[in-house]
Amino acid sequence: MTQYQLTIPARVNILGNPGDANEGDFATISAAVGLYAYADIRPAVDYTLEQADSDAPSACFCPSDLPLPYNTCLYLLKGALNRLYAFSAELRAKLSAQGFHLKVRSDVPRQSGLGGSSLLVLLTLAALREFYALDRRTHNDYILAELCQRVEERELGIAAGYADRYVPLFGGLAYLDYRGKLHHADIRQEPLATYERLDDHTASLPLVAVTTGVLHDSGDVHGRMRPRYLEEHANWQKHGGDLPPMTRFMSSAWETAWRGKIALLEGDLAIFGMLMNENHRLVDAMMRYCGFQDGAGWANNLFIECALNSGALGAKLTGAGGGGSVFALTEPGREESLMQMWQKTAIQNNLFEAQIYRLEIARQGLQVETID
Repeated sequence: MTQYQLTIPARVNILGNPGDANEGDFATISAAVGLYAYADIRPAVDYTLEQADSDAPSACFCPSDLPLPYNTCLYLLKGALNRLYAFSAELRAKLSAQGFHLKVRSDVPRQSGLGGSSLLVLLTLAALREFYALDRRTHNDYILAELCQRVEERELGIAAGYADRYVPLFGGLAYLDYRGKLHHADIRQEPLATYERLDDHTASLPLVAVTTGVLHDSGDVHGRMRPRYLEEHANWQKHGGDLPPMTRFMSSAWETAWRGKIALLEGDLAIFGMLMNENHRLVDAMMRYCGFQDGAGWANNLFIECALNSGALGAKLTGAGGGGSVFALTEPGREESLMQMWQKTAIQNNLFEAQIYRLEIARQGLQVETID
């Protein structure tokens, strides 16, 4: 059988988060960005999962061992294999005929709010699809994105939405619509996300980002916020009355996304930046409402304040908050100036693990190369 190498980009949520069906079935503007994770899958006598950039030992198994237990490491890879094996009769039929060695690695900083955990799941799913030549209609990219969400939420118990799972596969800058996905139903029992590419209609955005070095756990953040949203939403549907606070927060976040789409298509970066600022204000307020004393996170808010004081058009966090990464939209040609200001801020606040870089939109999502 053939050997394959796979590459997949990270993602940022630019507007509308956390509305990717995590706290509500709304919409986001999200983008794949030029930070990558990789996989290599090749024929082998046995069956092995390996993460090259981890101290975790490889996991060797036999098809009869499936589903693999989560009592050791490599949970993301095992979860992807277990979920695909349960979903795909074709994989179950083909797996025992040929062993494989799958090795993954990532350049995306750990717990940085750039969707890094999902990349490893997606790479595992996509590598197995290629290696075993699974039917691309039944195992299309939409289904792989949905499977990835179920791996994290159902296999591993991590509260998870959909943007991190769709954007790396499809790539580019896009408006994602999640209507009908609030309750995270079974695959084919709720709509697939609608993925509308915007990068063909707009110039590249002058974006810079900083990974703060403060680790965050998006599952912990959403694990508090999503149950509260669902409880308030259910009570409101049953009893009526005014919109509950969490629904108001999320409806307003959605408004930044659909208004941002209009501004982006019209080339109005000033309005787009203002909407980024409003989205961040909403996230910060919502997190405080849910009991996070630092709101979106002290380091995030520090770098955002620095960006706005330095003339950025807009600045916000990329993911769930608490730690992770921040990005900013500047006037064209002002990226380097902001990066220098962020570097000074990092040093002054002892954030020596901070990494600062320009964000380039990755027009290509998942890439697969055949190695003869």
